[in-house]
Amino acid sequence: MAKQEEYLRKPEWLKIKLNTNESYTGLKKLMREKRLHTVCEEARCPNIHECWAERKTATFMILGDVCTRACRFCAVKTGLPNELDWGEPERLAESVQVMGLRHVVITAVARDDLKDGGAAVFAETVRKVRELNPDTSIEVLPSDMGGKEENVSTLIEAKPDIFNHNIETVRSLTPRVRARATYDRTLGVLKTSKELNPSIPTKSSLMIGLGETKEEILEVMDDLRSVDVDIMTIGQYLQPTKSHLKIKKYWTPEEFAELKEIALEKGFKHCEAGPLVRSSYHADEQVNAAAKA
Repeated sequence: MAKQEEYLRKPEWLKIKLNTNESYTGLKKLMREKRLHTVCEEARCPNIHECWAERKTATFMILGDVCTRACRFCAVKTGLPNELDWGEPERLAESVQVMGLRHVVITAVARDDLKDGGAAVFAETVRKVRELNPDTSIEVLPSDMGGKEENVSTLIEAKPDIFNHNIETVRSLTPRVRARATYDRTLGVLKTSKELNPSIPTKSSLMIGLGETKEEILEVMDDLRSVDVDIMTIGQYLQPTKSHLKIKKYWTPEEFAELKEIALEKGFKHCEAGPLVRSSYHADEQVNAAAKA
């Protein structure tokens, strides 16, 4: 019985459609040429083909590809980080231009070795992308940057279209799932960003399937709404390797649909919820939905 719980069989609804058209292969080639990283590849996102090939959106990962944290759900490698690369913002902006991306998400590895958590490079990247791509909407997805207000402020001053910071899991599971990050610090970062510029929509993502209860999921919704978060995404946790946390439950599409309905009732302006939903899933639509709301 214990073995069945350890290795749950993947259900039918988690089958992924692959699309390797020219848009997909072109973006992949460009990433290598420009020495850029995408979280789409590093975190083994199941939606990479849909986003790159069909939706013309991508999630770039700046500040290197080595994270100073070792969260037990994440496939990004951990260790001693690379030197700061101040040429990266311009290369990334040029790539967005070449590919004609409609929406870009800029995320980063955690850089606890830097006093500002990488906020200055983050802000410069936003400015460069906007300079070369005035019609592209920009979403930022930073780490908690130590929870310091001045670091959040540096990023907010660059005026991204959406400020995204992930809560990841419920309060009770946070110490086991996340490294260094805390549940309350995440709420604090989201609260600070909204206070610094109320016109910039805030967003957060929750992955489920790690042993949380429905009641705990609803508590996360209430906590995010208490700091005026506008957009929420809820997706199924998928174990990237055997050394990562095991899946405790596959939530069904019907359960996700119910969670989405509850989230909207609680006042979120937009919610994406489904087995394959990730933080940046249909992010281009979320910008428009939040703006209309």
